[in-house]
Amino acid sequence: MAMDQVSTVVNLIREVLPDAALGIYLHGSAVLGGLKPTSDLDFLAVTSRRTTSAERRELIDRLLQVSGSGDASGSSRSVDLEIVARDDVRPWRSPVWLDFQYGDWYRQAFMKGDESPWDSANPDIVIGLAMVLQGSRPLVGPPAGALFGPIPWADVSRAMAGTIPDLLAYLDGDERNVVLTFARIWATLATRRFHSKDGAADWAIPRLPTEHRQTLAHARSLYVQGVAAEAWGTLMPRVRPLVDWMVGEIEVMQAAASGSRGPAA
Repeated sequence: MAMDQVSTVVNLIREVLPDAALGIYLHGSAVLGGLKPTSDLDFLAVTSRRTTSAERRELIDRLLQVSGSGDASGSSRSVDLEIVARDDVRPWRSPVWLDFQYGDWYRQAFMKGDESPWDSANPDIVIGLAMVLQGSRPLVGPPAGALFGPIPWADVSRAMAGTIPDLLAYLDGDERNVVLTFARIWATLATRRFHSKDGAADWAIPRLPTEHRQTLAHARSLYVQGVAAEAWGTLMPRVRPLVDWMVGEIEVMQAAASGSRGPAA
């Protein structure tokens, strides 16, 4: 079913942007470590120009019908799609202009008629571009490195640090994903390689102080098993101390990386 949905999204992009889609790439869990029950499908498209208002509206209207809860069959995964124009990423410069973003967290805004609720300077796009350079599946067009890159590692590190405030704001109620995302940031900064959420947890658990290991292992278990509801029990009071400890490690590594000029990929 996942590959059928991948084909649907690719065809949708090509139909809406027939003259502009230079490359479409599948990345994230589908490439890094295999899809888990609650994994999204992550796409990046590189276009020859920025999208028009009419094109954004059509992309939104059609994605609302095939992503997550919008699919009447109830069997579709949530789709995350980001679009950048080639001239906005080549030659490389930061911050990057995010031309389009679809995610189901914007569903209510989209349905109210807002066709661009995203922050066009969102640091997530730098991380997404770096992930695609490291490992992606070209669905349309050449390998990603033919269209953009390389990306200075300092820019990737700075972008990751820029996501910390929003992640902390979402911690209450989304503990599993936020805990695993912090583990992934920590592992990425330490290894200069992107990891799946469960792979990052595997890397991080033995490097944690003993008192935090069970909490991260539990977050990993919830993710791998596809448990939709947060179920923390007596571990809940340990979540924030674990996050604070990882943030401290991330800040130290980010400071060290800020002077690095090496490429991300």
